[in-house]
Amino acid sequence: MSAAQQVRRRQQYLEELAAASLGALSGQAGWAYRGRRLSRHAQPLPLRTPHLRLEEDDCTLEDYRAVSDAIALRLTHTDEALHLAARPGLPETRLIYDLLEQLRVEALVDPDMPGVRENLARHFTNWCLAFYHAGLTETSSGILIYSVIQSCWSRLMACAVIHETEDYIETTRASFYKPLGADMAGLRRTRFDQAAYQQHALNISLWLEQELAESLEEQDGEEDDGSDASQRFALFLENEDEEASLLEEQQSPWLGNRRDAPEEVLPYQVFTSAYDRELEPARRMRAALLDEYRQALDTRLAEQKINVRRLARQLARHFSAPQREGWHFGEEEGIIDGRRLSQVISSPAERRVFQRERWVPEASAQVSFLIDCSGSMKVHGEAVAMLIEILTRALDMAGVPTEVLGFTTGAWNGGRSLKDWRRAGKPARPGRLNEVQYLVFKPASLAWRCARRNFGALLKADLYREGVDGEAVQWACSRLADCASAGTTGAPAGEGARRLLVVISDGSPCDSATNMANDEHYLDSHLKQVVAQQTRSGRQAILGLGVGLDLSAYYPHQLIIDLERTLDNALADEIVYHMALACRH
Repeated sequence: MSAAQQVRRRQQYLEELAAASLGALSGQAGWAYRGRRLSRHAQPLPLRTPHLRLEEDDCTLEDYRAVSDAIALRLTHTDEALHLAARPGLPETRLIYDLLEQLRVEALVDPDMPGVRENLARHFTNWCLAFYHAGLTETSSGILIYSVIQSCWSRLMACAVIHETEDYIETTRASFYKPLGADMAGLRRTRFDQAAYQQHALNISLWLEQELAESLEEQDGEEDDGSDASQRFALFLENEDEEASLLEEQQSPWLGNRRDAPEEVLPYQVFTSAYDRELEPARRMRAALLDEYRQALDTRLAEQKINVRRLARQLARHFSAPQREGWHFGEEEGIIDGRRLSQVISSPAERRVFQRERWVPEASAQVSFLIDCSGSMKVHGEAVAMLIEILTRALDMAGVPTEVLGFTTGAWNGGRSLKDWRRAGKPARPGRLNEVQYLVFKPASLAWRCARRNFGALLKADLYREGVDGEAVQWACSRLADCASAGTTGAPAGEGARRLLVVISDGSPCDSATNMANDEHYLDSHLKQVVAQQTRSGRQAILGLGVGLDLSAYYPHQLIIDLERTLDNALADEIVYHMALACRH
């Protein structure tokens, strides 16, 4: 694994720890970090305060923990509707208003949690110093905002301002002592009453808005020598992108996950589906070639170092539930067995006259693997086939029904769909312009032993073309639901069984014809929407296995795997752990 991949794996590990910490502190499930961005149930969380953003690749566990602690405190102590009702509109003013509310909840840390208090203080101090060293205080607006932030933090926490910048802000602090002194004193006094505190915070924010407006008027028409610093400052304040702002207005994670909200109509369409196909690749290959590929896989599998039986036991623990299966008779304790009452009379010393219920583990899940068969995955075909072989065999031994699927396109650069579009006069925004192929390597009704020969088809080079991931995920999820409801042989009964879709991919969707005729992010956006919809529905969980790449932009649960090295028990254990983690969420 390259150095960059190792850094990303370490970051993922830290993010998982921090998300678990946030879940424990807040008592709410569904938290995850996706590319250093906190989200809940796949919905990005608008942090609002810039000191909670994690932007550097070398973020430490303390940084992640501080953000998780801060968010947990806000979830616990803030009435979000009350906060939003009086929120100002000017970005700089809104920054102070939001920041003061965040500092209020951070001042309410339980005295029995000194570690949380220390994490928050260290993280905020580091952010303030970064603000200062970035030159953002070199403008009149920057020094004023920084001084107000420092003074309010000092009052709320009952501590001194940061020593390194104390002399630098002293003159500015003195200038607003008279207009803001009473409100700053009221911050700590009213910190337990959000409504009363909010009035002081709003007064401070509105005063700052007025001062900034006057400062801009004075600079109007003058050449601004600090234009670069001003631009950096403006970017620094913009801590919510368009997506987060939209979520905040329509479905804010702060106000809870509204699973009953109507789904957004997807701006996605297919120009023509006349050429789409669902096929079994093994049936379209020469038997001799398929046997050759299968023999090559068997040779490579013999070199691997994975204990499949041990892996099956782990999977059984995670994906099985106890089911009642008759009784144990002749027990020395339990429920009296009426058929043995005569023994109590004939043999008073006999104690084995009881019976106990017998419980056995039974599979309570169904797993589908969806393999990205785009051109870039061709080099990983053999490694993916071995990984699928090992996982499906272990799941089969654990009694968990599995399905192995794939997706690709019927041609490069659009094929017949693109020709039809050209003949139609190239209408604008045609949608998907390629013929998709859905591949079935192993249906859920087929046992691993009967399907293993089909895995050799993953070594066929011309199978790999382009990929339309969003539609493929929809198709795989629908098959997963259909198999469960149809009562497939060996499948868990009932709709209560857990369902997991594992997507194996090495990057974003890619179809050149579709990308050229539509927005370049057309397929990416559709994949994100599909995954979000399927995850919110609660019908199945989705796990993304990124082959050397981070898939957190698309999947709420993801793991970076390195298929360039020999498969071993450590990698298998990590995959099983993340499969179980995705199902629990």
